Amino acid sequence: MVGWQLSVMGPEPGSHAPMEICALNNTTLRADGHQDEIYDKTREGDPLVTFGGGDTVRVEKARGRWQKFRGVWSDEMETRGTFGDFDGDGYIDLALFYSQHDTGDSPADNMITHEVHYGPLATDLSSARTGTIRMSYGSFVSGVRATDVNHDGRAELHIFQSTGDGTERHYVGRQDGDDISAGLDQAIGGYTTGGWHRLKLGWLDLGTCHDAPKPKATGR
Repeated sequence: MVGWQLSVMGPEPGSHAPMEICALNNTTLRADGHQDEIYDKTREGDPLVTFGGGDTVRVEKARGRWQKFRGVWSDEMETRGTFGDFDGDGYIDLALFYSQHDTGDSPADNMITHEVHYGPLATDLSSARTGTIRMSYGSFVSGVRATDVNHDGRAELHIFQSTGDGTERHYVGRQDGDDISAGLDQAIGGYTTGGWHRLKLGWLDLGTCHDAPKPKATGR
């Protein structure tokens, strides 16, 4: 009963048909037919969402009350999230993580949130349908990004997760039933902290907006 009471107090997710999702560049994603804009300057998973009505929220807004309460008793908690259409229904979805920073060579096994909010999303980034992101470990998530490399209409979820001693591993999550399952990317493997940035994972392969700036020609 308590959970039901909390859920009806917040904004309801919008009810509309799927609308265009496209990217202006590697750091800016548009959703709902260009009405909403998602900006993630560092591509690490700390995006800023500006809705068509003018309201702007950070991804941490998506955490529920019980998740925020649990995090109060832990040090250096951090939220990571990214957007993409993971289930292929045409609505933008949010993959959300809330985990604790490393406390030394061994990463803390404290990941409070690992879930996906399926669209349409409300202005607090909540949704009427959520699923689990199945992870092997509960250590700190330093970065997340959505891509669609094979252009099948279902985004892949890239997760960079601490393995301790200044190293990270790359996991790739894909829709699996009602949830997302993330497995270790054997082809790419591990990185030193921050080294994964050389992958240059952006949003452009989710679809390029018609008014996106054209790449500059390079000459000799």
